[in-house]
Amino acid sequence: MTRIAPLDIIEMQTGNGLAYASVTHVHPSYPPVVRLAPSLCKTRPADPAGLLQGGDCEILLMPLETVLSQLDLDWQKVGALPDEAGNSPFPTFRTPIRDRAGAVIYWWYWDGEGLRFDEGSETDLASAAADLPLREVTGAAGFAALLHGLGDAP
Repeated sequence: MTRIAPLDIIEMQTGNGLAYASVTHVHPSYPPVVRLAPSLCKTRPADPAGLLQGGDCEILLMPLETVLSQLDLDWQKVGALPDEAGNSPFPTFRTPIRDRAGAVIYWWYWDGEGLRFDEGSETDLASAAADLPLREVTGAAGFAALLHGLGDAP
């Protein structure tokens, strides 16, 4: 079996087109950080790396190889992100802290090393924090839903 290494660009064949993802960071205690391109393609673009370098990519904590196997998706390596992508800082994730009724009472932020709390954040996220990915592990069902939500390739 081919192993997915950090910065590898992975092309996945879905029923609606080609999806692209890449492992960007590895953490010793969590699944890898994965970037998922925001849209499907009918054919492989000339620069698949360009799809994964925009700010509109989905950022996930996900065991990509395991999930691809569970979903029985055909995939292949089609390139690599530039080396400087591997030197980018570990992304910050947000974690909701909920009361017994399930309502968010405040947020924690995790940068791969430690948690921090912003007193001003409480239940309303600042606009910048609202764009941060959630600190949760995405499994096969969640990834399948994300791929389905990308819609048909134009």
